[in-house]
Amino acid sequence: MREFSLPLLVAPLRSGGLADSLYEVAAREPSRVLLAKRSPARPDEWTAVTATAFRDEVVALAKGLLADGIGFGDRVALMARTRYEWTLFSYALWSIGAQLVPIYPTSSAEQVCWMLSHTQAVAVVVEGEDHAMTVGAVCDRLPALRWIWQMDRNCVPELWARGRGVPDDLVDELRWSVEPQFPAVIAYTSGTTGRPMGCLISHLNLAAQCDTLLAGWSSLLAEPGEEPSILTFLPLSHVYGLVVQVACLRGGIMMGHEPRLTADALLAAFASFRPSFVFAVPYVFERILRCARGAAQEAGRGYLFDKALDVAVRYAEAMEQFVWGTGRGPAPGLKAAHAVFDHMVYKKLRAVFGGRVRYAVTGGSPFSRALGLLFAGAGITVYDGYGLTETTGAVTAQPLGRVRFGTVGRPMPGNSVRIAHDGEVWVRGSTVFSGYLGDPMATEGALRDGWLRTGDLGYLDGDGYLTITGRKKDVIITSGGKSVCPLMLEERLRQHPLISQCVVVGDNRPYVGALITLEPTALTRWQRMVDGSALNGRGVVSANQALHAEIQQAVSRANTAVSRAESIRAFRILPNEFSVADGLLTPSLKLRRSAIVKVYAAEIDQLYAG
Repeated sequence: MREFSLPLLVAPLRSGGLADSLYEVAAREPSRVLLAKRSPARPDEWTAVTATAFRDEVVALAKGLLADGIGFGDRVALMARTRYEWTLFSYALWSIGAQLVPIYPTSSAEQVCWMLSHTQAVAVVVEGEDHAMTVGAVCDRLPALRWIWQMDRNCVPELWARGRGVPDDLVDELRWSVEPQFPAVIAYTSGTTGRPMGCLISHLNLAAQCDTLLAGWSSLLAEPGEEPSILTFLPLSHVYGLVVQVACLRGGIMMGHEPRLTADALLAAFASFRPSFVFAVPYVFERILRCARGAAQEAGRGYLFDKALDVAVRYAEAMEQFVWGTGRGPAPGLKAAHAVFDHMVYKKLRAVFGGRVRYAVTGGSPFSRALGLLFAGAGITVYDGYGLTETTGAVTAQPLGRVRFGTVGRPMPGNSVRIAHDGEVWVRGSTVFSGYLGDPMATEGALRDGWLRTGDLGYLDGDGYLTITGRKKDVIITSGGKSVCPLMLEERLRQHPLISQCVVVGDNRPYVGALITLEPTALTRWQRMVDGSALNGRGVVSANQALHAEIQQAVSRANTAVSRAESIRAFRILPNEFSVADGLLTPSLKLRRSAIVKVYAAEIDQLYAG
């Protein structure tokens, strides 16, 4: 199949902007709880914020922004982690027709300077002193910048106070002047290569994305009779996190914020907030699984845990075949084993998310079929999707009750997917952006007759399900002329408990190689099981013969999925994981391949020495 489309599920936004839904909910259901704020003294306690209370805070902040000179159409940047004030500022800005410029809090001074100067932002809201210093270092190159507000220095109550003399009617007049096609957000691409580009995302784009999700998938958000609640921990500087925020506010779903993405912070937040549904990236599911496996191994139940995971995968695969009419479902013996492990293992795995989650969504990077089957077998069905900043998040998603693991689902209602002659995925729909800010040539290169050329490679099956096989620019061509897509090999290698990251290399080389990083906690635990002691420094890991043999087995298993010419012939274990801080991962945790190849050029050369 070369093209697949689905009709619209909801009518497009015909008037107004994103802020209107907040005012409508507050008028219709004033006591409805929209947000939950953490208690400063007790992080495990959450205070409910009603629609009326939040609207009043938004209006007060909007008046403060007006008092300080922020006007209709002005661009204001937000540089902070995921927290309550982020949501508050975004709705205050949209209430007065201003445009939001999200900036990752980990951005360098040069990146911040580029985005602020490119957008001609008149103000920036930062979280802490470090962010203020980053902006301050480039202020002399930003003539349009008039204000720097800092969340941790009480900028919100100060703006509330300055706006007391501004009439509420002025906020309403500006809000009513917003049209759906007006830009709501200028979202910068992660910049895996080159300088990031500003994507113009309209109120219409975000509303179409969120309203379609709510209309088609809201039944998954909570068990019947329960109120849905979502803990948002994805960066709100990324379009995926922004969609979660807007969907919650448009759908009247209680939302809490968690600014930290560490395993300990997430586990604590899940336990206290107890969400009914989870939006995450594959990294979160992988990390939680690693933590659970590690705990089982520490308790001497590692074999039992791995056996339970195997049963979960086989059970979910049998259920998938039953749904699609290609099998009879789990056999009696498999059902019995699954029931036993549900009580012993799966229930504890679900408890990690707070105990209420039965469905989740993942996106942002590849989610393997094996991981999807595993979680489904453990009682949490993860709906995978696919999208870009340019598509305002998801452009495909798994249909309700018809998940096909290993794919990214079918086009969402109102969208079309086409496979070009070279295998590139093209998409079209109401969520596709209008272009790149100030770059008509890049816009013309990306958009053709309404179709967005994604740069990804993939194929459609007979039912319209899309499978992504890699990025066009990531395709490796060996010196023998063989084209290799690294994605599948990297996914399969990352399924090994020890391997955290993998980069397949081999451009203009005689064969394919790989750079591999290891998960520190899993590595320490593995070493204790092998010889009873931890490694004396990670710098010696590549010399450890037992470890090399273990990783070689993982490489050999991954190679079974490809031809001999595409297989990994040599690999090197690196002493440290790639990170955002060292510039080798984007803020959305994607590999910066060109940067990795440059930094580890010597190690790559050694793969081919002799």
